Parts: sequence; C-alpha cells; structure tokens
Amino acid sequence: MRACRRRPVPHTPVWFMRQAGRSLPEYLRVREGVAMLESCTRPDMIVEITMQPVRRYAVDAAIFFSDIMVPLKAIGIDLDIKPGVGPVIADPIRDAAGLATLRPLEPDDVPYVTEAVGGLVGELGSTPLIGFAGAPFTLASYLIEGGPSKNHDHTKALMYGEPELWHALMERLADITIAFLKVQVAAGASAVQLFDSWVGAVAPQDYRESVLPHTSRIFDEVADLGVPRIHFGVGTGELLGLMGEAGADVVGVDWRVPLDEAVRRVPPGKALQGNLDPAVLFAPWEVVERRARDVLDRGRTAEGHVFNLGHGVLPSTDPDMLARLADFVHEASAR
Repeated sequence: MRACRRRPVPHTPVWFMRQAGRSLPEYLRVREGVAMLESCTRPDMIVEITMQPVRRYAVDAAIFFSDIMVPLKAIGIDLDIKPGVGPVIADPIRDAAGLATLRPLEPDDVPYVTEAVGGLVGELGSTPLIGFAGAPFTLASYLIEGGPSKNHDHTKALMYGEPELWHALMERLADITIAFLKVQVAAGASAVQLFDSWVGAVAPQDYRESVLPHTSRIFDEVADLGVPRIHFGVGTGELLGLMGEAGADVVGVDWRVPLDEAVRRVPPGKALQGNLDPAVLFAPWEVVERRARDVLDRGRTAEGHVFNLGHGVLPSTDPDMLARLADFVHEASAR
C-alpha cells in the first residue's frame, strides 16, 4: 500500500499476477471437477484459492480469485470459459439489439463476491487484498468477437466503423466495471487492479479517442474510495504514457519495456508495477536471480515500485521458484 502511494518502504513489495491458480497443485485439487465460472461463485472456494499462495509465498498482497467475465455472467450474458480456449460468448454483441442485453450490475447480482471478500479480509489480517475487474476494451473484444481473438478484427471494425455504437458499448461496460469494483472495495478490498489484457492491439491515437475516456471514467468513479488503483495491460509499451494519463496510481508494465524506460514514458506522480518475464522462471535460479536484481535496480528509478511479473504466472511454473523469488526480492531490496 505504501509503495502504491509512492511512500518509503522497508523493502520492495512483491505479488504475482495469477499467483492464485493453475501453477499450484492444491489449486488443481480444489478445482477438480468444478467449472471455472462456478468456482468464482462459491465463497468458500474463492477464499481457499485466494489464500493458497499467501500461505505458500512471502507475498505482500493477495489477489482476489475471480475472472474478468464474472460480472458479465452475473447480468445474464450467455458465456462460458472453456478449458484451453478461454471465454466464449454464445451471442456476440455487434449491434444495438445486442447492446440492449447489457443491463447494469447490482450488488445483489454478486453476493458471493461480497461474502468472499469479507471472509478474506478476516483471514488476511494486515495483508492487503487486491480486487480487480476487466477493462472495457478487453471485455468488449470478447463480447464482439465471441471469444479470444488474435486480430480483433470485428472489434476494430465496430470501433472504426460505428463509433456511436462503440462508445455506447464502452460506456455500458465501464458502468458494469465501476459497479464490480465498488462491490469489492465496499466489502473490504484494499486496492484494485484494472486488467486491459487486449488493449495493446490498438494504436495510441485509437486508444486516446476510443478507450481512454472510458478507462479514465472508471478511475475517476473509484477515486474517492481511498484505495490505490492499478492499471495493467499486455503489449502496451507504446501506450504507457496514455495509460498513465488514465488516472491510476500505479501503472503495470509488461516484460517488453524496461522499468527505467517506463519511467520516462509514464507521467510523473505514478508508481510502477512489474516486470520480470514469466518465462524467466523456467531458467536456472542464477538466471532468475540476475534478472530479478535487474528489475529491482531499474525499479529504483520509479517514484514507487511493486515487484511483479510482466504478466501472469504460467501454468507449469514451479511454485518453489516463486517462493524463492519472493524471498529474494525482499532480501535484495532491503539491502
């Protein structure tokens, strides 16, 4: 929390995106026979999975176990998360009639989130819980494409060709995202992260015109909740300056841009989060240590730094390597 607010810290804090999940054998045991979206609606399972990495690693924060599609499922969108594929939408939204199916999200739509966050806050004690949500562009891409996409061709066609419909869709998704984040903070989340996984697919001009206004409104709407706001996207090196303008307190940086270069791209007054390449964890420890030390050294040029990977933990990552890395970050940065 102090690092997010650019205050002095005794050591660089560390957490890992997707630390609660597929790389842990205890996670696989709990999830056996339970569909992803169902697991995100069972408070006991949410609490257990969120706590698993906190018990295993010396991480400085827990990340709420959920999925960016949960609020869309909660308002009645016919979707599923298919193993090995990702979110799949039964009826893609590409016109005004489809837009009409997106109703506002109410707290009563996600009672399991409120219950799970409350339970986690009690278990975590002084360890912060990070809530999260998907950003409008990424949610829009899934809804428009009908699933994951390499080129986002239907999404961009709508964005370029029907700007009024595009902005109406983004406004509605921003409303849903704001409501989902507010539910988590009201229940006790200490910070929030907005994931824009696919926004690296757009050029800076298109980001400024078609994405930034909606992202900015989300951060504005949660500004008075008093919790740090983190903004992360993948492949967003060319967008880091604009993402810094969006209003978050912390800008997440993927592994493609060194942190000292990110400092030059992101406007002053922001902390940075990142950014060890997740694939480095498959190398021998001496390589991991050297690369992690480099991230820490570059991170010292930022006004605040939260150590993380440059994207999520990969499924076949050795948990012992993550445990060793968390300890190393604390020891090396304290020195």
